[in-house]
Amino acid sequence: MYSNRDFNRWRRHPWHGLHTRADEMPEDIVQVYVEMTPDDVVKYELDKASGFLMVDRPQRTTSSPPALYGFIPRTYCAEEVAKRCPHAEEADGDPLDICVFSERHITRADIVLNARVVGGIQMIDGGEADDKIVAVQLDDQRLVSYVDQLGQVELDIVLYYRDEALSARVGEVIADLGRSR
Repeated sequence: MYSNRDFNRWRRHPWHGLHTRADEMPEDIVQVYVEMTPDDVVKYELDKASGFLMVDRPQRTTSSPPALYGFIPRTYCAEEVAKRCPHAEEADGDPLDICVFSERHITRADIVLNARVVGGIQMIDGGEADDKIVAVQLDDQRLVSYVDQLGQVELDIVLYYRDEALSARVGEVIADLGRSR
């Protein structure tokens, strides 16, 4: 699709060129590449070959992402994830998806931020494992003060959004609300 060695030399590929964690961060802190914001009515997705953010499709429902939506660099939803998902035939082969809640309204995608993982949602889309990690933006003073209560309401919002998006594509969603610490 795109080849420019001079540009690519200076811009890191968001999936492979960034680290999963910033230096010396604890295990529950991850770097996140943001593909979509809650204001987006178009679904964006990283083009794996070029590293550019591409228009995937217009959202087919009026539902917008409930939080910042992206992925954790250098991760891969593969066989190990599918093994943990009893109804999945295989994994989707993409980086692990993550929804990041933030007190502040971030209106721009194609950015990197640090986030604290607070849980996860096991999902299946068309027979493929497509898990979602749930997190809060690091140093978010309002959300970090009640991170232990962050849970059911936010997970329900993420599930509702995902159900809406998948129902428009006639996909199958199976959710298992679990929390990680």
